[in-house]
Amino acid sequence: MTENTALDSAALDQLFRTARTQNKWQDRPIADAKLEELYDTLKHGPTSANCSPARFTFVRTAEGKAKLKEALSSGNMEKTMTAPVTVIVAHDPKFYDLLPKLFPHADARSWFVSSEALAQTTAFRNGTLQGAYLMLAARALGIDSGAMSGFNNDKVDELFFADTGWKSNFLVNLGYGDASGVFGKLPRLSFDEACRFA
Repeated sequence: MTENTALDSAALDQLFRTARTQNKWQDRPIADAKLEELYDTLKHGPTSANCSPARFTFVRTAEGKAKLKEALSSGNMEKTMTAPVTVIVAHDPKFYDLLPKLFPHADARSWFVSSEALAQTTAFRNGTLQGAYLMLAARALGIDSGAMSGFNNDKVDELFFADTGWKSNFLVNLGYGDASGVFGKLPRLSFDEACRFA
């Protein structure tokens, strides 16, 4: 392994400082191979016991968008219908069935089958974390994103996950943003407002 070095200022801008949530999209598709590269990048982000509970549905067809439209709030309709891809970030409540493969040096599956509450908390927390990795990986690969709630989770689960039991968490629109749809930059909390030493 080589020693990590800090990213340069341009990379930090692209990932965090000047990156923006997108609400309007250029008419440019994202190739399937690029979406595969996106997943193959984000999957390396750490999760508890390598549990990797997130599941991603890349909604990109007219049929898929029509189904998703049934579950959207009105405020999210246009930007979602015009996005080249909308990712349903979900988690598998039975993620632990894959732990013999993902965490083979311990019987990690037994930790979760014996406690439904622990399994639910772990799936939701780590699935959410992987959704954040998705957004950062997209930015790193030159893809813009816009994450949102504002939809009916139960309806999405019924329409997309009836055969798997997966549970939707949030949505992320992906594409190449149109700057005319970006809102003004909102303030962030200062270090002193959000942090403390202990």
